[in-house]
Amino acid sequence: MFISPFIMIVKFLKNRSNKIFMQKVLESRKFNSSVIKIKTVGIIFNLDEYKDYDKMKEIFNGLGIHENKIKFIAYMSENGTKLNRWDSYFKSKDFGWNGSVENLDLIEFIDSEFDILISYYRKNNLELNFVTACSKAKFKIGISKGNENLNDFTLDISTNFTDIFAKELRKYLEGLNMIK
Repeated sequence: MFISPFIMIVKFLKNRSNKIFMQKVLESRKFNSSVIKIKTVGIIFNLDEYKDYDKMKEIFNGLGIHENKIKFIAYMSENGTKLNRWDSYFKSKDFGWNGSVENLDLIEFIDSEFDILISYYRKNNLELNFVTACSKAKFKIGISKGNENLNDFTLDISTNFTDIFAKELRKYLEGLNMIK
């Protein structure tokens, strides 16, 4: 498939404008160090890396989070197929210039003030990083050291090791007095 140089330049400039917007958001974020008790959770997935919605829901149910207080959103590559079980999904085409978002589900997810946000992806992806950076969540947890500036806390673990993730997450959340 041939992509014209003009389209490549436009895509490069659009991505650059969104990176600049994302950096400004990160620089202006002020972390509130007050004690957070987790009642609501937002979870971001990359469908190319992880698809076990039920396992992740089970982890948070085990932490005492009610199922209706867990919101998922998944990033899908342009050639991916939508899974019916996900709350919401988004693609690269849902992003405009200078931080504009053209997907109502994604806007709602970003604007939700979750107690914690789990960025359960490892690949360095502009769209996933953008959602993490712009999220209004009080506390952000990621699983990739490559994205440390996006999160307040990072567990460096593969997406395949959900049992280890669950164990480590519980340990740290209990240590931070965020769960009982």
